[in-house]
Amino acid sequence: MDLSLSGGDFRFAFNNVNFSDRLLRIEITQSSGEGEVICSSIVDWARDRKRRREDVTNHTNDATCHVESDLNKNSCEIVNENSNNKTQVLVTAAEQEPKSGGEDENERLTNNNTSVLSVQELHISSAILAAKSPFFYKLFSNGMLESEQKQMTLKIDASEETAVMELLKFMYSNSLSVTASSALLDVLMVADKFEVASCMKYCSQLLLKMPMTLESSLLLLDLPSTLLMADSVKPLTNAARQFIASRYKNMSKITMEELMALPLVGIEAILASDGLEIQSEDVVYEVVLKWVKSHYSVLEARQEVLGSHLARYIRFPHMTTDRLKKILTSNDFRPSVASKLVVEALFFKTESLAHQHVLLAHEQPASTSRRFAKRAYVHRPIKIVEFAVPRPQCIIYLDLKRKECESIYPSSRISSQPFTLGGQGFFLSAQCNMDHLCLIHCFGLFIGMQENGSASASVTVDYDFSVRSKPAMEFVGKFKGIYTFTRGKAVGCRNLLGIPWDIFTAKNCPYFINDVLHLRADLSIRL
Repeated sequence: MDLSLSGGDFRFAFNNVNFSDRLLRIEITQSSGEGEVICSSIVDWARDRKRRREDVTNHTNDATCHVESDLNKNSCEIVNENSNNKTQVLVTAAEQEPKSGGEDENERLTNNNTSVLSVQELHISSAILAAKSPFFYKLFSNGMLESEQKQMTLKIDASEETAVMELLKFMYSNSLSVTASSALLDVLMVADKFEVASCMKYCSQLLLKMPMTLESSLLLLDLPSTLLMADSVKPLTNAARQFIASRYKNMSKITMEELMALPLVGIEAILASDGLEIQSEDVVYEVVLKWVKSHYSVLEARQEVLGSHLARYIRFPHMTTDRLKKILTSNDFRPSVASKLVVEALFFKTESLAHQHVLLAHEQPASTSRRFAKRAYVHRPIKIVEFAVPRPQCIIYLDLKRKECESIYPSSRISSQPFTLGGQGFFLSAQCNMDHLCLIHCFGLFIGMQENGSASASVTVDYDFSVRSKPAMEFVGKFKGIYTFTRGKAVGCRNLLGIPWDIFTAKNCPYFINDVLHLRADLSIRL
């Protein structure tokens, strides 16, 4: 048997006076504060407290104790700063005489406006508890008067009672008797409060083995920040984020009602995913706006949530220029925040592809707030250069990876993000076509007008398609024409490169530069 205090089995010594040097009195309290909600578990209490708190306190990883002495009472109250002021240890001299007047302990009101419901007494070993918990180690060895006392009182909320008893037993036995996920979460939270890292790791490992559900994953991500930062808990919260991201991967299959019902942590987990399948980042932003407006009716509250919580997950550099312009003139964000986000996005768009890769490389792959990474967009992002005079004109750049091109064989297509020209919405479409003259598959490029335009809209466009080619690495013109567009119409070239599909996808194809096909469309309105 391993008899080391850090890993041995000392369950025989639990609450045994022969192996104990102190008496621990556990006072089970119930707050009587106005508006207080009675909770059946510590997790319920924590979630209710989090909802009601206006200011979120950032906790540090270092568990420290604040000591307040009352010399008149010869006692000391120690508050664990990592416990949201919820757990108190009152150390009293064992020889102190009881108060006169026959006060009933179960009805006594504490100075924190809480009433004691019941009391449990346990014989404890300070060596065992100190070996497992820095909290108890500091309590027993701080050199002050209370560290020498043989009796101390631990005040806990009624919602914590079962979990605290399980934690104390774990510190002796390295095992738990509870198996339900809700009970394990309760123990996990009190283990964090009392800094029992071995119990936190034990609970996390058990919870990781259990099937994840939407309810459990949302609950895990809504735990106090001190828990979310713990190394032993990170695999658990990562699994929760991955579960939510996978469940909501394809946004087209999720109803808006279901998305609107999600809490903030759920929306954050969805937005953090690179694999989110959605038409474009513009659509992501529209969904975020709808969610914020449905949950926060006050403009200032919406701006705060968007700026402080959700903006870090939105990939602004991959939004269209039109959408970014609207953000600058809207009140979605505070003006200073909107300017910063839009300027950063526009600068990214103007960077070379090589420098964009450098910016992406500086982002941590495990980070949940990757500003520059692309998602699995249905509509591929574009770069656009616009001119207003002497006539409406724009240059569209569309880059496609080799794997993206290969994925459209034999008869599929890839559409770009929409863009505006002359007040009308257009898009580019890269397609795998059958050349009816040669009876071969080939790569084609088309420009189309969006169907949601004006029913009577008609505009004549000069278009010129080109592609970057080796060895000069310059754009080479491939097809040009003039076409009068009406709503829903498209025009282009079925065999843009004039080669069969197998030559187009070959490794030595001159049109792929570092496995990227660079397309360009010069468009102008004919007045």
